[in-house]
Amino acid sequence: MAERDDAKPWPGSPPHPQKAYVKALLVKKWQKLKYVTELRSFLVKHPLLVLELGFQPVRDKSQPYGFDVEATVPCDRWLRHKQQVMDNGILQAIFRSTVDDLQDEIEGLGETSVVDTKHIYAWVKENNPRDFVTDRFNPEKQPKGDPDCRLGVKRSRNQDEEEESQTKVEKEYLWGYGTGVMAATHPLYGDVVLAEYTLPFNEADSTYFTPLYERLVETLGFRPRFLAADAAFDAWYIYQPFAEVGGMAAIPLNLRGHPKPELGAGGFHLCPRALERVPSYEYNHTDGYRAQLLRCPLLFPSKAEQSCDHPQFAKGVGCVKHINIEAGGWLRVQIDRQSPAYKQLYKQRTAAERINSQAKELGIERPKVRNIDSVVNLNTLTYIVINARALQRVRKLNAQPRAP
Repeated sequence: MAERDDAKPWPGSPPHPQKAYVKALLVKKWQKLKYVTELRSFLVKHPLLVLELGFQPVRDKSQPYGFDVEATVPCDRWLRHKQQVMDNGILQAIFRSTVDDLQDEIEGLGETSVVDTKHIYAWVKENNPRDFVTDRFNPEKQPKGDPDCRLGVKRSRNQDEEEESQTKVEKEYLWGYGTGVMAATHPLYGDVVLAEYTLPFNEADSTYFTPLYERLVETLGFRPRFLAADAAFDAWYIYQPFAEVGGMAAIPLNLRGHPKPELGAGGFHLCPRALERVPSYEYNHTDGYRAQLLRCPLLFPSKAEQSCDHPQFAKGVGCVKHINIEAGGWLRVQIDRQSPAYKQLYKQRTAAERINSQAKELGIERPKVRNIDSVVNLNTLTYIVINARALQRVRKLNAQPRAP
């Protein structure tokens, strides 16, 4: 939001600069204040802080500091309005500057990143079990308290039912949003945030990756080589950018009901009879990747004397398989998930969990706002505060004398 040109004549008193509102909202997060009313009360009690933030003082010589702090601090409604309509691009620029400063202090920061998401409860009665609500989790009944929140699954658990010998899936729903983060960790300096992104809660975890990765590369100025994530991010296009730079993504396989892929000596998938299939033609898959057909080695390129008892062999077709031959698709199935390198990289995934814990402490889980614009701005402010604290910690450690 552009500042008003002071060189031109304008009616009324000069407005407060935009940076004053940004700083005030950062104070709200730093002090863990839930409501804008609490922020205004805090500012009124600290008049010198009001001047430090950059608010234009209303002069009054009868007051202790020469200005009327009550008249100077904007009203609750205007501060709440600024919290919602503030250009998130301004906050993103501040966030990126914290990452730049951390890069100056921590050598090699960002070469390895971790990704994770966290749920955010919308401020609606549907999320309050004490309120009686019919069809509480009906996706067709949008909560009146927040038109932007969406219904999603917070947690899904499998429960075994002994009597029916079946597995029942128990799901925990909520109305809200999700915040995705790219983070990094250092054994000496701790955890920092490299990128963040917010979506309604009905989006899958993997949906966050592309915008997060784009912001990550833009902020760092290079493409990181290593990634750690949980099984919710097991998709070929998430491995792709790291395969292209010769790196690795430590992500557990999410088989989604399919059998675990077994590869033969030539690197191609084995059939149910442990024979390595042979590659056939390539084609463009409808899901946007380059694919290849693998065929039965007993029938292609020519029929062998050896027979097979599989039903598909009797039909003259044999076992065929369509595989993803993009760099990310190959990396996904070829990673040795039992290797020390994989396990060491995957351990770093806990950095994102610790960042989520810090964000929860700052109130990110239950924001007292009722629209996505305010949620997005509050999330960015939260991660700015986390990085600012990390920068304080890093500079303090770097200022200490090191042992030879």
